[in-house]
This record gives sequence, structure tokens and C-alpha cells, in this order.
Amino acid sequence: MKIEKFYLFLLACFVAIGAYSQDGQQKMTGDEKSQQQSDAKVKITGQVFDESGEGIPGANVTLKSNPTSGTVTDLDGKFILMASPQKDVLVVSFIGYNTQEFPLKGKTNVTIQLSQNVNELDAVEIVAFGTQKKESVIGSITTLSPKSLRVPSSNMTTALAGQVAGIISYQTSGEPGADDASFFVRGIASFGFNTSPLILIDNIESTSTDLGRLNPDDIESFSIMKDAMATALYGSRGANGVVLVKTKEGERGKTKFDVRIEGSNSRPTSNIELADPVTYMKLHNEAILTRDPSAPVMYSDDKIDRTVPGSGSIIYPTNDWRRQLMKNSTWNGRANMSISGGGNSATYYVSLRYTKDQGLLNVDGKNNFNNNINLQTYQMRANVNINVTKTTKVRVNLSGIFDTYEGPIYSGSDIYKMVMKSNPVLFPAVYPTDEQHKYIKHILFGNSDDGSYLNPYAEMVKGYKEYENTTLLATLGVTQDLNFITKGLKFEGFFNVSRKSYYGQTRQYKPYYYALSSYDFMTEKYSIENINPDSGTEYLDFSPGDKTVNNVMTIETRTSYNQTFGDHSVGGLIVTQYIDSKNPNYKTLQESLPSRNMGVSGRFTYAYSDRYFTEFNFGYNASERFDKKHRWGFFPSVGGGWMISNEPFFQPLSSKITKLKLRASYGLVGNDKIGRVDERFLYLSNVNMNAGGASFGYENKYSRPGVNVSRYANPAIGWEKSRKANFALEASFYGFDLIAEYFTEHRTDILQKRASIPSVMGYQEAVYANIGETKGHGVDLDLKYQKNLNKNAFLIVRGNLTYAHSEYLKYEDNTYDKEWWKYKIGYSPNQQWGYIAEGLFIDDAEVANSPVQFGNYKAGDIKYRDMNGDGVINSLDQVPIGHPTSPEINYGFGSTFSYKGFDINFQFHGSAQSSFWIDYDKMSPFFKDSKMSQKTNNQLVKFIANSYWSESNRNRYATWPRLSTTSVANNKELSTWFMRDGSFLRLKLVELGYTVPQKIVSKWGLSNLRLYMSSTNLFVLSKFKDWDVELAGNGLNYPLQRVFNIGVNVSF
Repeated sequence: MKIEKFYLFLLACFVAIGAYSQDGQQKMTGDEKSQQQSDAKVKITGQVFDESGEGIPGANVTLKSNPTSGTVTDLDGKFILMASPQKDVLVVSFIGYNTQEFPLKGKTNVTIQLSQNVNELDAVEIVAFGTQKKESVIGSITTLSPKSLRVPSSNMTTALAGQVAGIISYQTSGEPGADDASFFVRGIASFGFNTSPLILIDNIESTSTDLGRLNPDDIESFSIMKDAMATALYGSRGANGVVLVKTKEGERGKTKFDVRIEGSNSRPTSNIELADPVTYMKLHNEAILTRDPSAPVMYSDDKIDRTVPGSGSIIYPTNDWRRQLMKNSTWNGRANMSISGGGNSATYYVSLRYTKDQGLLNVDGKNNFNNNINLQTYQMRANVNINVTKTTKVRVNLSGIFDTYEGPIYSGSDIYKMVMKSNPVLFPAVYPTDEQHKYIKHILFGNSDDGSYLNPYAEMVKGYKEYENTTLLATLGVTQDLNFITKGLKFEGFFNVSRKSYYGQTRQYKPYYYALSSYDFMTEKYSIENINPDSGTEYLDFSPGDKTVNNVMTIETRTSYNQTFGDHSVGGLIVTQYIDSKNPNYKTLQESLPSRNMGVSGRFTYAYSDRYFTEFNFGYNASERFDKKHRWGFFPSVGGGWMISNEPFFQPLSSKITKLKLRASYGLVGNDKIGRVDERFLYLSNVNMNAGGASFGYENKYSRPGVNVSRYANPAIGWEKSRKANFALEASFYGFDLIAEYFTEHRTDILQKRASIPSVMGYQEAVYANIGETKGHGVDLDLKYQKNLNKNAFLIVRGNLTYAHSEYLKYEDNTYDKEWWKYKIGYSPNQQWGYIAEGLFIDDAEVANSPVQFGNYKAGDIKYRDMNGDGVINSLDQVPIGHPTSPEINYGFGSTFSYKGFDINFQFHGSAQSSFWIDYDKMSPFFKDSKMSQKTNNQLVKFIANSYWSESNRNRYATWPRLSTTSVANNKELSTWFMRDGSFLRLKLVELGYTVPQKIVSKWGLSNLRLYMSSTNLFVLSKFKDWDVELAGNGLNYPLQRVFNIGVNVSF
């Protein structure tokens, strides 16, 4: 990160704030201040009570004439402030209670009682392009408390799992900078290219990485929009749901500072257990002989007998590559600070954040650089609202995220895979410096005699990679109250620009490899020789990495009208939006061309007597991905709601059932991201005018290039469409809050390659068309119970569940005469087709008497079921196996309990109805990876060493088939043999905190002081035990992290 950018950005933020806050202060020093000074100020004492007579701690007490002058109540609800008894009016407010104005009327000691407003927290709901009264909202919108997103991680996406109904989330890597969780709104309902939700941060389209980097302390509201009613205004972008995040703004009042500092220790949730080196060698030899008894073995009996695990022997090495390359744990830290406040002219919110995340990689002391993962992120945000006039407001939002990364040349996951691919007994990772080589500066890396094997330690420490990733956003907004035209009319305009840039580079040397040249068993003296003196280097060379710049400009206008006429409330909103994106540095032509989207959206609402609600929304959008005849799409939705609890006939039950509401919606939304980013213009052909060619004439001296069509135009290509219906019940009773929803979805016009065009048509490539269809349904449940147990204790119990199932309705595929099970209709888009494994062949006689399978196989290999009875196992015998790879059930539950200043919070996350498959080639011991230039031998995993088929263990249901040193084609087919259950229940978070009493911290000039410690991923319950089940088939990836965290939060 260029430090100049950091300082310029910071300077701009504080100059803007200083100017506007000073303006507000100047106004307070004018006539208003003179008037206040004309009245004597005296000490006013008082106490704020709730309806039960208990004191309310932390209530805000300010002067109506000067909102910047005020205080907060102590633990008993008491307060002291200076005011004029004759003229001043106190304004008392507290979350969950009705704000009260209290004229002093000459009193200097007062008692004030606040009445509880049970609906205040639900009064306003963030909706598309605005807000609505929560009771009038018809769409399916779930709001997540920002506090629940404050987990000990620098990536906020890891906090979503199990927190809220409607989100299906899982994480498959714990590597810093590459640990984004995958999440979907109500599951995956399409087999098209794009299944991810639209993410909007302050109404600006963002990526999941942008969301992950967002500071949770900056969030004011976090909403998930799930049905067509909630997302129709986003038209072509709303088919997969919408995640809408709004950041904080300043409030009128004295300047408030909030500081949060955390330090955490991270370690893997689990590690794959490996067999010891002696067992590795014995079974490696067995793997050779069991396939070819006459073949030479890899290791002699003498080597096996002399090898002692952990001895550090030079001639009989035993490398524990994981311990040599990786630490058990690492330390990370985060620090946040925010400043907010303002006066009559302007309000402001400014925040700064710094995070440091390190990896688990070891560093060699001989290098003058650090090859461990070190990701440092600097974040700044400034949101300023300016009251230009009584009817005109200007909003300025500035934010910046600056990532600075240093780490190994390869990713952490690649290094972890190298550990699992490296032979542990051929050579030591590094030879000690001996007398002969004591003046050599470079590291003496070990290798085989010809230097052809992978030394993962050398690959990890031979260099480093750096990159700088910068995201800058600026928004200018204007809000104009148009009451002078008609009451309730308002106009808003926004102009946003964002710029993302990435620059990377690598520095590395070429390792010098050494091999043992002699060894004296009597004296234990040895000598080594350099086996690549001409190719190794001691200097670090330089290789430039990717350089990318992305610029997006958004222009948006909103015209809204809201008015009440007696029992009738009406509202309207018209939104226009234009988005221009430029990606000039991308490598392909279609990616580098500018992209543009534009559209008009609208919302019309009507409510009668706060009981009956109707709403109509629409989006009318254009996408440059389609031909002009199909470029515009219209996406409407309609819904209605009935607040039964507001009916007169319901009043006898209102004391027990405080809320009962029914709502329903139906609508159409779209998706224009129907192909890969390099396939934007499917209505155009891709033609290569220089493909091959032909030579002719005398001695073929003349040639002409050929023409190849790699994609055929289809001008009828259009939107992927989704018709969604939602039916919901909301109820509050006896302290419980329940939301139950049933939803359906019908996807049409999903992009697919046609399979029904006969080959006689002469097409070289398949033709794309909007022909696929799916349908889905599911349930969202959200239940919460909260109760004040007494004046010192408070309890919240919560739970949520989402079930989302989808299936093919139309999928153009080959025609099958008998094998009806090959058709995809009726199965999930994430359903896998494979073979049913009946076990392992017991002996060669069973092999001979069974249907023909794949390649060369024998007893101990996998036996498959002949589904169609034709005596041959082939693709026609593949059937749907297991559950979809994405879970269909996601749930979470937890509780928060507070007593006096102490609080404890825990959260569980569960997942069910998903399957994954172990990769046979990657997990089979002793295999070589043909994709790598260096020789490899897969490690021997302990669960395989403990249970595999052998001549002495003819177990049809052993964990692993007969051993081999090369891939056996028969065993690598997708089947039920390597299928595993992906269900789990994880203790996602535990937090214990203590808030120091108000009467103590007030003496220190503080308004709040909280100390806490927390931990994530403490344990997981699952049938699968060999690695963290959430990694699924990615067991060789960088492991998920268990985090132990301590923190302090100070406000003043």
C-alpha cells in the first residue's frame, strides 16, 4: 500500500468533518448560546425508571435546546447535569422505550418514568432503496443484528452460518485472505452460471470479498431479502436474493468515541493424521508387490529396520513435513476506532480499522525475508450528512480498504497439499551445515540423487509473494424535501464511483539441492554434494504479477411519496439507475470491454387502518448481454398483508398474543449473468479466421488460413427468470417471536447447451439456448424468546432453520431407452450421479464371475452394481447417489444470558442433507501427481493404514481398496464407496463478557467499558472424523481455524 494514499484519504476525511462540525459549533455559540447564558445554570439531579419502578442504566438525558449537552444514567438510573430550571426541557431516551420530553418547570430534582415500546426495534425495516414501517412490510426480509457479526475474525462472511433463517453457508478454507465463506439465499435453485446473491453495501454492488472485509462495527443494519416482493426492484439482479448492508451515520449530540481492540490465537480445528514412516515404507512395498509380485520394492528391509521415527538421522530420514513446514498456532490482532456526533448543520461518523492476520507457515532463519502469510488491512470510512437548508441535505460517504499481503509464492492451500504429496523418508528437508559447507550462504536443501523429487520445505521458503489490493469508494447524495409541491414528496440523487486496483509481484531464488554422497557407519561421518550447481541461485529474482484496475460508476435517482389520509396510507417510489463498469486490464477481449446496465424500478404501497396492506413492485431493466430485441426485461411482483392483531375483534387476546400477521407475495425476478464472464455476448458468434488452414499448389508452397466457429450466435438469448411465491406467519406471544415462511420458486430460461440438435446439421460446437427449468420449495423458521428474569438478569434464546430443495423440471440431455435413472428430471441441480458400490471383490474368482468393469482390476478393488443387467459396467449404470453437494438444511440455535455486568453468549451452527466424496487419486498413498514437474509420493493417511484390503485382510468393507502405487481406473469412478455424509453440528461461537458498572467508569470519563473473551469453532459433531467435515472433499486444503480471542471495548 502506498502510504501517501493512506494519509491523503485520512486527511480528506478529517478536513470534511472538522469543517462541518465546527460550523455546527459556531451556530451554538451565536444567539442560542447567548440566550442560554442569560439564564442561570444549576445542577439538576434525577432518576429514570421503567414501568416496574426499576432504574434504567445507560439512558440518554439531553437538553432539547442543546442536544449536544447531555449525560447518561448510571447503574441505578440516576443522572446529574447542568440546566436552567425555568426554561429547559429534558429529552430522555433509551432503546426499547418511548422517548419522553420533561419540562423542568423550576424543579432541580426530578423522577422520570419511561414506558416500554415493544415495537420500537421493529418500527422501521430497511427495504430496497429505502425504509418502511415494519408492520407494513410484505416482502420476506430478515434482519441480522450487527452485534452477531462481531466474531474474532477479519472476514465477516464466516459469521453468517447459523445466524439467520434463509442463509445456507459453509466455509472450505481457513487461509488468511482466502477464507471467504460460500453462502446462498434459500439454497441453490439453478444450474446456471450465477447462483450467488446480489450484495449491496450502501446500495453499491459489491463482492463477497468486499462484504468479508467490511468492519462489523461500521454496520447499522444487515438485511437478507429473499422473495420477489423484496427483490423485484433490483429486477435483473435479484433472482438469487439480495444481501443489503447499510453503514452507520452520525447522530446529533456530543462527540462519541468507540474503541475496540482484540488479540486472538488461531490453530487448526483438526489435522489429518498420518501413519509413521516405518509403516509408510512397509505399505509402500506392499502396494508394489500386491499388484506385481515380481517388481522390485522401494525400500530395503535394512532401511526399514534402521529407520527410527523422530531420530533426525541423515541417512535414514523421517520427515514430519507438516511439523517442519507449519506451526501449531499463530497470533492475530484487530483494532477499531470510531468517532461520531454532530450539530444542527451536520452529523458525522468516522471509523478506522487495522487487522493483521498471519498464517501457520514456518520461516527459515537463513533467509532474509519472511515467507509466512501476513495480511495487513487498513480500513477507513467517513459518512457525513450536511443540512444545507431545512429541506436540502447532502450526504458524503468515503471509504477505503487497503490490503497489503506478504506470503509464500504458492498459496497456503497449495503448500498444505505439497505436505500431503511428499515422500517422508527419501531425504532430509535440510542438511546441517558441515565443515565443508560452513562458508556457503545458501540453505542446503535435501533431495534425491538426481534432484527430481519435491522438497516441500524448499518450495515454501525459496521466495515470497507480495500484493497490494486497494478499494476506494465515494458517494455524493442529495436529498430534497419537496413538501412545497405536495406534502410527503421527496427526491434523492446519488453519484457513486468505486475503484479497485491490484498489483502483485514475486521474488524467489532457485534452491540448491544436495544429496548424500558418502556415509561411514562406524564414525557416522558423512559428506554431501551439490547436485544442481548450475541451476541454483543465491539471489532473489523478480517477476511481476497481475495488474488490474476496475472502475464502476453508478448514477441513481429516487422520487418517493408517502402520505396518510385518515385511515389510508399510500406510498410510491420511482428509481432510475445507470451502472457503467470498466475492466481494461483483463486478459480476454470480452472481459476487457466496458459493461453497462440501466433500469427503472418502482414501488407502490397502500395500507388501511394499519390492518390491511398491499404492495406492487416492478423492475424494468436493460442488459447489454442480450440482442437489442431482448435487451429489456420487466419484473413485477405483488403482495398483501393482514395484521390480525390490530383488528377490533382480536383485542381480548392482545395481552397474550401481541402480534399476529399474515402476508403473501408473488413475483418475477431475473438474472442476466447467465454465462461466464468471457461469454458475455451469446447473441454473437465467436469466429477464428486463422484456425488451421490448408497448403496447396506446387510443393504446397501456397497456404491459406482456415475458419473455425467456436460459438454459434443465438439472437434469442435472454434472461434467466424466476417466479417466486412466499407465504408467511408472524406472531409474538408470551415472550416468543415467531416467523414461519413457506416459499416456492420456478426457474425458467436457464442457459444450457442444446443436446437435441443432430450431428448431421454440421455444427462444430453445441448451441446455447434458454431451455432449462427448475422448481424449488422450502421453509424458513425463526423463533426467539426473550425475558427480563429480574432487574439484574436478562435471557434470550433463539433458533432458526432453513430447508430448501430444488429439482430439474427440464434439462436437455441424451436420450436413454432403458436407463430411466439417467434422466435428471426430479433431482437437485447439485445431485451427483455415480455407481453403487457393492463392496470390494473378495477374490479373483468373484472378479471373473462379475460384469466387466474399468481397466485392469483384481480382488480388493471396488465392485459396482450392474443397474441395467447388460453384463458391462459403464456410464449407463450411473444413478443418483447421496444428497446434493450443497446442504438442503441449515440451522442454528443459541442463547444470550446477562446478569448484572456479566454476559455469556453461544451459537451453534448445523447442516444436514449433503454429501461429499473423497478424491481417490489425491488421497491414495504413494501415488504420483502427474500435474507436477517434480516427483511426488502421496502420504499415507492413518485411517487408510488402519483399514485396507489385503491378502491377509479380505474384508469386503475395508475402508480402502487394495493398495497400489499408480491410479487404478476402476477405483477412481464416482461411487458410493467414497461418498460421505456432510451433516454436522458445530459450536460456532462462545463469548463471555463483563461490563464495568456505569458509576465506576463515569469516574474515569468513560461511558462504557466491556472486557470479553471468545472462541470460535470449539468442536464439531459429525459422523465423519478424518478431517474437518466442513471442508468436505477439500480435506487437503488449508485447515479451518479454531480461534481463542480476548478483547476490550471502550466508549467515551
